[in-house]
Amino acid sequence: MGDHILLFIFDNKSEADRVISSEPWSFDKHMVLFQHYNGEVPIRNLVFDKACFWVQLHDIPVKFMNIEVAKKLCDVIGEVCEPLDKADCDGGGFMRIRVSIDVNQPLCRGRVVMRKNGSQFWVAFKYERLPNLCYWCGCLTHSDKDCAIWINSKGRLSNDAKQFGPSLRAPPFFPSQRSVVSVPGIFSSSKANTRKPTEESSPETSTPDMETDGGNEYLM
Repeated sequence: MGDHILLFIFDNKSEADRVISSEPWSFDKHMVLFQHYNGEVPIRNLVFDKACFWVQLHDIPVKFMNIEVAKKLCDVIGEVCEPLDKADCDGGGFMRIRVSIDVNQPLCRGRVVMRKNGSQFWVAFKYERLPNLCYWCGCLTHSDKDCAIWINSKGRLSNDAKQFGPSLRAPPFFPSQRSVVSVPGIFSSSKANTRKPTEESSPETSTPDMETDGGNEYLM
């Protein structure tokens, strides 16, 4: 179709939906974006800027490890997708939330959660199946050498100046490898008696170093 756009035609909608629901996709470690296309608008009007990722939330205190808290923490990243199976959100020692992310924006590395008593803790975000990204600005649309920050520096920046790094990459997740076992009745009742974080904590966005239809045709 030109301009690095390909058109895929599926035999049925369910197969197409399955492909898109399995995002993110990459080719040679570079991001590949999909978009539903009904054939009724010019291709040049399509915008490829979103991709869904499973985001892992690490270092959440045990009393706050539930889906509602995780969703609230992730709303700064992008549009939170409702899980089809809530068990998928339980990583054992961490939480997992699926989020639609704007690939033109820097990835968020985490959030600072501040409590009413003044104490605070850092929740780190890690992204599953993360393709190549720019370690200078944190965007998925280009590599380090093509980043405006690097180009404008005329090669004078050192690697220590990179604000992003491999720590954003989550290791492969396998449900069978969960390291935490919950006991029904005890764990559930404990959660039921726990106040929501909105009552005790006030999550603050912390983006470090920055203040904080139709047919069955799909385009890539």
